[in-house]
Amino acid sequence: MAKLIVAYALWAVGGPLGLHHLYLRRDSHALLWMLTLGGFGVGWLREFFRIPAYVSEANQEAEKARRPSTALPSVGLVRFAGQICVGIYFGSVALISLNTLSFFYLIVLPLSVGAGVHLVSCIGQQTSDLQKTLATCIITSSIFYGSKLSPLPISIAASVTAAQHRRFKPPRKAGSSPEPLGPRLYCLSLAVLAFSAPLGYCIFLNTTATLYYISDCVAAILDMFWFFPWLRGVVEYILLLPYQILCTLTGGSYYEDSWRKVLEILLNEYSKREMDAMKVLAVSEGATLEEITHSYRELVKLWHPDHNPKQQEEAQQMFIRIQEAYETLMHRHKPRKRK
Repeated sequence: MAKLIVAYALWAVGGPLGLHHLYLRRDSHALLWMLTLGGFGVGWLREFFRIPAYVSEANQEAEKARRPSTALPSVGLVRFAGQICVGIYFGSVALISLNTLSFFYLIVLPLSVGAGVHLVSCIGQQTSDLQKTLATCIITSSIFYGSKLSPLPISIAASVTAAQHRRFKPPRKAGSSPEPLGPRLYCLSLAVLAFSAPLGYCIFLNTTATLYYISDCVAAILDMFWFFPWLRGVVEYILLLPYQILCTLTGGSYYEDSWRKVLEILLNEYSKREMDAMKVLAVSEGATLEEITHSYRELVKLWHPDHNPKQQEEAQQMFIRIQEAYETLMHRHKPRKRK
C-alpha cells in the first residue's frame, strides 16, 4: 500500500526527478520528469494537488480488471497540451544534437518528436498506438521538410493521432507480482542515457555553440520564475549543483563567480563550426567585427551568382557558405546579457 505522506516527502525532496512517481510505480511519468526536470517546474508544482489521486490510483490497481475492455479514457486538455510541448522539446533536442545525420528530417526528427508525444500518452493508466503516432510524424515531417519550426506541426499532428487512438493499459495478470525496482531502474537509466548521449556528444563536439544555446535557455527559464524568488533560487541551486559537488569532492570552496569564469573561458573557445567559418571568410582568430563584416562584403560581391554567369552553380553554393559563415561569427559577437 502506497502511503500519502511518503509520496509527499519524495515529491518535496526529489519531485523534479520523479522520485514520487518511482515510488508509485508510474515509470513513464518518472522518466518524463527526469528528462524535463519536473515538467519544466510547472508540472512539479501542479502535482501538489494531484498526489492524493496518484496514491489512490496506485492502491486501486485491481480496478483495472473490472474496467470494460471497450471503454475509452476521456480526452484531457492537460495531457494533450503536454504531448505537444514534450514533442516540441524532444524535437528541439534532436535539432540541436542530431541535425547533421543523414535523413534527419525524414527519420530522426519525426522519431524524436513521436517518442516525446508517446511518452506523455503512456502516463498513468492510459496509452496509445505508437505505430500510428510515428507514422503520422513521418508523414508530417516530409511535408515540412527542412524547416526549423517543423517540430511544432509534427507534434500537433502526432498529439491528435495519439488522442484519437487512446486506450487504457491492459490490466496486470491476477496473482502476478510487481516488477522489482532493479530492472525498472535499469530500463529508466537506458532511456535517460539514450536521451542525454546525443546532447553530450554535441557539447563535446561543438562546446561554444551549445553553451551559448544552453545559457540562453537557462536565462529564459530563470526569467520565468521572477514572480517566485524562492523558486528561482531553487532552480539556480539545481543548475549549480554539479559545480558544488565538484568543489566538495576536491576540497575547494563554492564561489558563484568561479563558475561564471569557467563558463566564460569555455565560451571564448572557438568551436569547429566557427573555425570553418573563419576559413570561409578568410579572417584570423580574434578578428574584429569590422574585419569580419568587411571580408564578408568583399566575398559577397565576388561570389554573387549574378556576377558569375559562367559558373553560376558553384557561385550559388559559395554564396550560401559565405552567408552561413557570416551568421555563425555574428552569433559569437552578439552582445550577451549580463546580470
